[in-house]
Amino acid sequence: MAAKNSSVTEFILEGLTDQPGLRIPLFFLFLGFYMVTVVGNLGLITLIGLNSHLQTLMYFFLFNLSLIDICFCTTITPKMMISFLSRKNIISFTGCMTQLFFFCFFVISESFILSAMAYDRYVAICNPLLYTVTMSPQVCLLLLLGAYGMGFAGAMAHTGSIMNLTFCADNLVNHFMCDILPLLELSCNSSYINELVVFIVVAVDIGMPTVTVFISYALILSSILHISSTEGRSKAFSTCSSHIIVVSLFFGSGAFMYLKPPSILHLEQGKVSSLFYTIIVPMLNPLIYSLRNKDVKVALRRTLGRKIFS
Repeated sequence: MAAKNSSVTEFILEGLTDQPGLRIPLFFLFLGFYMVTVVGNLGLITLIGLNSHLQTLMYFFLFNLSLIDICFCTTITPKMMISFLSRKNIISFTGCMTQLFFFCFFVISESFILSAMAYDRYVAICNPLLYTVTMSPQVCLLLLLGAYGMGFAGAMAHTGSIMNLTFCADNLVNHFMCDILPLLELSCNSSYINELVVFIVVAVDIGMPTVTVFISYALILSSILHISSTEGRSKAFSTCSSHIIVVSLFFGSGAFMYLKPPSILHLEQGKVSSLFYTIIVPMLNPLIYSLRNKDVKVALRRTLGRKIFS
């Protein structure tokens, strides 16, 4: 399969480095990252499934976040690691578009799930008496389906836009994956309109969740400041701290990559930013939620205790 009106049937991914001496160390480094990501997120999914006191609405979203993180890094990391072992990391046009689609789907879905988690914390802290009504299972299911629906729509928009471009003789992608901006740079007919479409879709897919998160935490902060007891404030802050850290890492690196015009953002900087939110953030998420969450630590001790006892 080739692009519309294009002679290119495959791409070569440039990867992270062209220095042979760094390839083997980087391979084992990212293999370690990938294993920690998969084991950490699978562990969190298992804990939530095995412990009844973790089967609440907040952990329902966290379960899906961990599932997305496993799929997210699996879409990117194994193919990137091939570039450390082979002279040419070749990917077919179909494979490139498939990777682009799932990359967009998972990253957009994660952004909306993070915003749903922020809204969940807002209702729990600011309207605790109405929590079970406002965040009913039906509402949570709709929020989850909405997140995946927005992910699918955004992925279709981005992939469709790229597939309509024309690629000529040059097929070397200056990246470790098939991402939007490097493919736009490679296109023969990439134009202001294509870049504008990307900017608008990304602004919606990152802008809407970001606004939701900011409004939710502004209202949470206002509510916390009205709590008279120090213990109550501390408990409210600890409830939100893990999520605030994850949101800051994810949206900060994503905004740096996509909310700048391609003429301003150097693609080498884009590689570092992409590396951060595609590989580092999914690896850190289960660690952040485990180390800073009392319920998860209690569940881990109970689960390990049952295993040792049995």
